[in-house]
Amino acid sequence: MNTPKFRNWQSVQTEVLRRIHAREWRPGDLIPNEADLALEFGCARTTVNRALRAVAETGVLDRRRKAGTRVAVQPVAKATLNIAVIRNEVEDAGHSYDYQRIKRREIAPPPSVSKAMKTPPDQWLLHVCALHLADGASYAYEDRWINPAVVPSILDENFETISANEWLLKHAPYTHGEIKFSATSATQGEADVLQCPLQSALFTIDRITWDIDTAVTSVRLLFGPGHQIRTDI
Repeated sequence: MNTPKFRNWQSVQTEVLRRIHAREWRPGDLIPNEADLALEFGCARTTVNRALRAVAETGVLDRRRKAGTRVAVQPVAKATLNIAVIRNEVEDAGHSYDYQRIKRREIAPPPSVSKAMKTPPDQWLLHVCALHLADGASYAYEDRWINPAVVPSILDENFETISANEWLLKHAPYTHGEIKFSATSATQGEADVLQCPLQSALFTIDRITWDIDTAVTSVRLLFGPGHQIRTDI
């Protein structure tokens, strides 16, 4: 029987997953290398590489440089988190959305921000703070730093009617990001903006997005008590 040719990486991915689920490749097994799989499947090695990367991203394969690719012994389920337009998030939940810009200025950031974004300490960044509302009530406080060197056109936007969150997702491509979730205690200023008691536990998201090795933006999003987040695994 002739081995069918696989024309795209999705078909290779499907076959790889089939072999794993059928236990043709068992947990801990070292699978054939990319060159051998490309020959077997009748496709380019780059096609196999893309398929294996996609499977590895789900936690089913363990890929190590110079050590090959093995079927994971204990697959780790990975959650997928999209960077949401907060306006859409509020409206999709059936609420009326509103937005208020609190602050917009070009200044040198605190050392912690320039260090995290890997910018020179004296380089000015755009600092935008805003409040997102749902049905007239405080929903999320956005404290954001943006690197104009990556997106110069952002300096022409005053953010009176559109949030930096929404503007950046439309105009500033990024390659990857870093994200941290935590619970923080509301300062007096944060409590006033979010209309909650001082030192309330706030659901906090700190995120930096990058264009290869240059930081595009660093943002802290603060949500009031009781906020929940859902994602897929």
